[in-house]
Amino acid sequence: MMKWWGQRIKLGNQRGFTLIELMIVVAIIGILAAIAVPLFQNIQARARTAKAQADTRSIASAMVQYSAHCGGLPGNGVAGGDTCTPVQATWNAGLVAQVTNAGGQVAGPFFVAIPQPPAGWNAYVVNSPAVALAPVLGCLPAGSGTPAGPAGTFDVQTQATNGDIAAGTFVAAPGC
Repeated sequence: MMKWWGQRIKLGNQRGFTLIELMIVVAIIGILAAIAVPLFQNIQARARTAKAQADTRSIASAMVQYSAHCGGLPGNGVAGGDTCTPVQATWNAGLVAQVTNAGGQVAGPFFVAIPQPPAGWNAYVVNSPAVALAPVLGCLPAGSGTPAGPAGTFDVQTQATNGDIAAGTFVAAPGC
């Protein structure tokens, strides 16, 4: 009976993995994970930045459509307001509502819902007239020295607070 307890049972020529072999495999997996995780995080940051850029362009496009239909920007963006009823109190309220211009034509809504900024980003802001980014965005000639764009221009911008882009950098879309 003692002989049976001390014997190792083998099925054919099969052997198990040694501890060294298992440690090498675990080390290789660890190295691959150390390479893949930072690349994955970089891809997520670029995706959030791309979403913010796409959203600012979409909002700027909707603002231009609203302006073409109503003769001005929603809310109090342009002196004298726009010709659409009801007069909206904020820029985003005008884009999610159906509006009627002075000619009785109905348009909108231009968005079902205003896009939400990516996680770790500030809310989207519409500046009218366009702010200091106006020369950069093409609203004004470079070096004009004017900090804001002319009346009737606007820009849509946001900024990352989570380090996706360099501090002090804006993602913006012109509306001029």
